[in-house]
Amino acid sequence: MKLLRFGPKGGERPGLLDGEGRIRDLSGVVADIDARTLPDLQRLRVPSIDSLPIVNADVRIGAPVAGVGKIICVGLNYSDHARETGQAIPREPILFLKATSSIVGPNDDVVLPPGAEKGDWEVELGIVIAREARYVPLASAMDYVAGACVVNDVSERSYQLERGGQWDKGKGCDTFCPLGPYLVTLDAVPRLDDLRMWCTVNGRTVQDGNTRTMIFDVPYLVHYISQFMSLQPGDVISTGTPPGVGMGMKPPQWLKEQDIMELGIEGLGTQRQRVVRHTAEARS
Repeated sequence: MKLLRFGPKGGERPGLLDGEGRIRDLSGVVADIDARTLPDLQRLRVPSIDSLPIVNADVRIGAPVAGVGKIICVGLNYSDHARETGQAIPREPILFLKATSSIVGPNDDVVLPPGAEKGDWEVELGIVIAREARYVPLASAMDYVAGACVVNDVSERSYQLERGGQWDKGKGCDTFCPLGPYLVTLDAVPRLDDLRMWCTVNGRTVQDGNTRTMIFDVPYLVHYISQFMSLQPGDVISTGTPPGVGMGMKPPQWLKEQDIMELGIEGLGTQRQRVVRHTAEARS
């Protein structure tokens, strides 16, 4: 299934995509796609899809999961991306957290903070946790995964690398985590280790990679992270980005107002965001 949430910010309703690419309203079946429904997602009793109401195609798409408890990100998890940044291949996964307040829909605007100078893009494979995972054995790690989604791990590199402390400063700004459009269940995307992924800025391809160059694959990440913190239903693991980020270009290239980012992953859908600048008017 390709599950999604649609409607205005704060008023999203659950839905799914039918075989003809139309959005169907699932609110008569489940209240939302969240921690209450994710553990039993595979047993979700959906009536005939044709009987579900069709939703207007122009409706806003929100993040595909409500009430995300935490976003755990994996740094430098693609061998070719590590090389472009001039850093060594990690011996263990590099972990950092991204604020849940950064989550927006896949096509919502990305807002640069007032002092931001080095905004960057990162197309990433996101993994959504289905049920509580604590000290998970590697062999059973995928039993805890509800599905996959597209993540844009937007970054402000000056905050991340030049302001001291951890990476979180440059990763957790509001709107810096466009999520979706879909939560795709594993039966619909069985091979997470061989998916093409791409990103364009103003129509120019900047990232064109594949999950097969991941250093630590999805089962290992679920297993590894669960040794340090419990994973709860609805938590998101953002598994790293392939090469082509602005920071790695010579000279570096940064996001500016009115830029358009478009990105996607094979079988998981696409995103499109306009870049704007936070202003005094936006605060009022």
